[in-house]
Amino acid sequence: MSLRVSRRNFVAGGATLLSLSALGTSALAQETRLRLLWWGSQPRADRTNKVSQLYQTKKPGTSITGEFLGWGDYWPRLATQVAGRNAPDVIQMDYRYIVQYARRGALAPLESYMPAKLNLDDFDKAQIEGGSVDGHLYGVSLGANSAATVLNTTAFKEAGVDLPTQATTWEEFGRIGAEITKAGKRKGMFGMADGSGGEPLFENWLRQRGKALYTADGKIAFGVDDASEWYDMWAKFRADGACVPADVQALDKNDIETNTVSLGKSAAGFAHSNQFVAYQAMNKDKLALTNYMRVKADSKGGHYRKPSMFFSVSAQSKAVDLAVDYVNFFVKDPEAALLLDVERGIPESSAMREVVAAKLDENGKIALAYVSGLGELAGKLPPPPPAGAGEGELTLRNIAEQVAFGQVSPSDGGKQLVDEITQILARG
Repeated sequence: MSLRVSRRNFVAGGATLLSLSALGTSALAQETRLRLLWWGSQPRADRTNKVSQLYQTKKPGTSITGEFLGWGDYWPRLATQVAGRNAPDVIQMDYRYIVQYARRGALAPLESYMPAKLNLDDFDKAQIEGGSVDGHLYGVSLGANSAATVLNTTAFKEAGVDLPTQATTWEEFGRIGAEITKAGKRKGMFGMADGSGGEPLFENWLRQRGKALYTADGKIAFGVDDASEWYDMWAKFRADGACVPADVQALDKNDIETNTVSLGKSAAGFAHSNQFVAYQAMNKDKLALTNYMRVKADSKGGHYRKPSMFFSVSAQSKAVDLAVDYVNFFVKDPEAALLLDVERGIPESSAMREVVAAKLDENGKIALAYVSGLGELAGKLPPPPPAGAGEGELTLRNIAEQVAFGQVSPSDGGKQLVDEITQILARG
């Protein structure tokens, strides 16, 4: 049975769900009903829906409802629901926000359920630590991934331009982008997206320079010169026609559907490896993955293997036990693993990696090979971002847009970014 799920709201399992009213008591209903909330594309919703259906067949009497949104709409919705004490039982959580939500008491600690109900025995220790805050486990990683450049290989070939390699620098990539734009093989297509507002890109660039976004104790770890130089690099790319202009980049709402690659506006864009399956599903042209470009030819790269996202359980949930059981099923059941594939990243469970690897299609293999092949480009996972990091990400993007539209100079934008993020972090 195939169900198409709307972006704003869907009922997982459709007609297979049991009516809770038929269960007879409100207490039983509370114990057997779960609400899920996540961000992502339609393909992710389809896979999640199928896992929920599978779970319900194995847990008769359980009802699961869910909702998914794009990244930009997700966090305001979650904040509103948590504040209104209407939080979903199972929350898709990001590495950038987990400290903030955990310290505000919005998430339930999960370590007491291990290992009897939550079995993470074959997870990489670093990935478990990535979901931990102040000594408590608040998030179970749903997969490992790394930031990546998505390439429309068909568009590169049409323009007669070679694909970048692991050794390509940003300066060289700027020339490549300008060549594709100048070739004009596709009307309105530029060489690459404008990545000046992309936090993963900026962080990668900083790491290559020996810097970081934040210190381990939650302070800003870069200066005005760094930020100004970053904005200036992209200003030069825009001036050379290497990347899309400001009005085109403004169409990107930070999701797969509106990325400039998916819109046919650029031959290269910036994403994460776990998104590749969905990107290819939405693009008729042949796509590929490569790393973010190097700052210098001898740079070791700023990548790291990170939790693509977590499942957390709401501290407000009246069905914490059931929610934990669902999360455990999601990450440790072989049938669920096959349904999920690598859309949320490479499974953290070594046993589930073996299950999935044996059945991967070409696109899944591309994502797996990319993460496995980063080599010296991948370094240590940074500490979890501090509370306020989400607001910092929006600030980076907003100022980048102002610079792109010529409202602020790169140097003034750099100073503004450092000042505003410093103030955000000071508020805690």
